[in-house]
Amino acid sequence: MINTVINPDKGQREQLCRRPSIDTDVISDSVREILKEVRLQGDNALKRLTKLYTGTDLNSLKVTDEEINSAGDLLSEDLKSAIRLAAGNIERFHGSQLYTEAATETMPGVLCWRKSVGIEKVGLYIPGGNAPLFSTVLMLGIPANIAGCKEIILCTPADKNGKINPAILFTAGLVGIRSVFMIGGAQAIAAMAYGTETVPKVDKIFGPGNQYVTRAKELIQTEGIAIDMPAGPSEVLVVADEDANPSFVAADLISQAEHGPDSQATLVTNSKTLLEGVLKCLSEQINELPQTTTTSISLDKSNLILMQSIEECFSFSNLYAPEHLIIATRNARADAEKVANAGSVFIGQYSCESAGDYASGTNHTLPTNGYARSYSGLSVDSFIKKITFQQITADGLKELGKAIETMAEAETLYGHKNAVSVRLKTI
Repeated sequence: MINTVINPDKGQREQLCRRPSIDTDVISDSVREILKEVRLQGDNALKRLTKLYTGTDLNSLKVTDEEINSAGDLLSEDLKSAIRLAAGNIERFHGSQLYTEAATETMPGVLCWRKSVGIEKVGLYIPGGNAPLFSTVLMLGIPANIAGCKEIILCTPADKNGKINPAILFTAGLVGIRSVFMIGGAQAIAAMAYGTETVPKVDKIFGPGNQYVTRAKELIQTEGIAIDMPAGPSEVLVVADEDANPSFVAADLISQAEHGPDSQATLVTNSKTLLEGVLKCLSEQINELPQTTTTSISLDKSNLILMQSIEECFSFSNLYAPEHLIIATRNARADAEKVANAGSVFIGQYSCESAGDYASGTNHTLPTNGYARSYSGLSVDSFIKKITFQQITADGLKELGKAIETMAEAETLYGHKNAVSVRLKTI
């Protein structure tokens, strides 16, 4: 069961910030071979690797429009309504992120501005194994549409019968994605990175996955293919005081732990009473769940930490830089101002992480493994590039030219100086 740590010193705190390690060297050679095979053999490699790893024979890699259109017939009305509600909230939140920047006249006759342009071709990877993440289709597809990406393709693994989970197909259709391919694992990343006879090559790849998918994304990034962000096992940290509900806190830790055996759930509190209450609730709640093996493995690597003050709790949280941070304190909204490093923050007793994972409107694709110190979560910005423009009049260059000539000459770049000088002679 979960570990308990009392008033850790500086060295212990740094140790507690270490995530469960993954030996990437073990899988790197295998992933490199997959990337090479797909790059050289295209569709044939994708079909062979799918058969090898899943036992599925695929005649065609692309899902038909008919399959997408009919997927909703296999879902309950309640689920479809829930997906539509979540889509609406996600679209409203992300729609507010796209704005036009005003042009700036840096000096008379010198006008500069930026324009947001959607990345033309993007590829979305959606895991589809034991937990078909149709919610991630919303989290990736909606901001891609808002950004104005011209081509959006989606890869997700088929089951042994060559079928994709209908919730994934329904959600893809709902957000307007029609190019869906039955490909999973590192080979899906390779297909989108290099392109095949069937799968288009994209400019940037998004989406979570297992360690093979993650390693494939890391390797193709070294070849100049952009990816969304560094990814790793999911994690949550809860900062709580004596006012927190121990049942709520335990439920949040468990909900995170069930993501996978390498996930990490951490409680940091200044209340021994709360810590003991959470321990009790963990034991009670985990026994009520239908699936506990993965959750138990994850909790074995997780921690309940007792600090002397709430200030120390937030100091540790900022050191840890969690993917998800839940603040369950008496003054949660005010305490949120103490946050310097986190992917997504959930404020108050009723702001459970599950809300952000599904339907509140924020994005659930977030930096893990401490990358929240320097990376933001996925947003519309992730799907756009900013192009800068400038327009200089003759009078503007007359005012600016001398400074450019002086600087260019100081750097011994006389061609740069000359590009200004020849113009100034005509003014």
